[in-house]
Amino acid sequence: MTTAEGETLADYDYELPDGAIALRPAVPRDAARLLVSRPGEAPADRIVRDLPSLLRPGDRLVVNDSRVVPARLVGERVRGENVSRVELTLLAQDPPGTWRAFAKPAKRVAPGDRLRFTEGARTVEAEIITRSGPEVTVRFADDPLAVGSMPLPPYIAAKRAPDAQDMADYQTVYADPAGSVAAPTAGLHFTDDLLARLAAAGIGLSRVTLHVGAGTFLPVKVERLDAHEMHAETGTVTADTVAEIAATKAAGGRVVAVGTTALRILESAAVSGALAPFEGETRIFIRPGFRFHAVDALMTNFHLPRSTLMMLVAALVGLPRMHAVYAHALAHGYRFYSYGDASLLFPDKS
Repeated sequence: MTTAEGETLADYDYELPDGAIALRPAVPRDAARLLVSRPGEAPADRIVRDLPSLLRPGDRLVVNDSRVVPARLVGERVRGENVSRVELTLLAQDPPGTWRAFAKPAKRVAPGDRLRFTEGARTVEAEIITRSGPEVTVRFADDPLAVGSMPLPPYIAAKRAPDAQDMADYQTVYADPAGSVAAPTAGLHFTDDLLARLAAAGIGLSRVTLHVGAGTFLPVKVERLDAHEMHAETGTVTADTVAEIAATKAAGGRVVAVGTTALRILESAAVSGALAPFEGETRIFIRPGFRFHAVDALMTNFHLPRSTLMMLVAALVGLPRMHAVYAHALAHGYRFYSYGDASLLFPDKS
């Protein structure tokens, strides 16, 4: 039995020099580079603030407005007189005061362990209730977010600790409902000035919400993609956003998702073939062969090799063009991952 191109994990591999990983964002945000890929054309090197001239009046950007919470806690595990370092990444709260979290190192914690987290003059205590692999359930005596820091991705956190600057840098300027433990990073490139210039150019803006979970950083562990199970995330597409998108398409405009998270929640709301209001959980897995119903183009950062985000990109523009885009970015010194540069990708139909 042969495997179709794009159906195995190895199809999404590439070598990235360590120095290509961005540890801080561009300043200002919209000064980041933007690789534009259109069908049948060589990649074009632009910058994010060029976006109003790269789109057409009547087009519509759709952004994910989820707010990142300070979900990284660094503190101590207290077991009798034995005290050791522990780190938690909070995932979700249910019921109030009890959180699911990833623990590090997970093997050193057990139900009944007491935890202590201090930030400035404030200390929050907690107790481990359950543990299953790297995931724990923790009951807190007070609000853990009061002693948390921004949950930077592992490839940044391995090189430096989060600091006060990340509280602003790792948040979009339009963030509203709190719930993400990872930023919708394509949106980090937008400034209030750029949003104003886009509006002046006749380009619409709509909001969706997808609360990004820590599972976005978990590796794909199976070689065949049809055996991979996506992590669950919750989100919302409102009736107002559906109406705005319908009006845009009726007038001949294009819908441009700002980031893979905005794209995933839009396509989750359009699985029937027509976009409809949506609220709830999605495990949508977008890979080559997927039929898009809501989105006409994508603005996105450059993603980790062998990740489901690269598979999404390949579904939109095809595996050969995806590899050509990444080869161009590597050859021309683009900065990669969450704080890195971006791409603007148009599929063959646009």
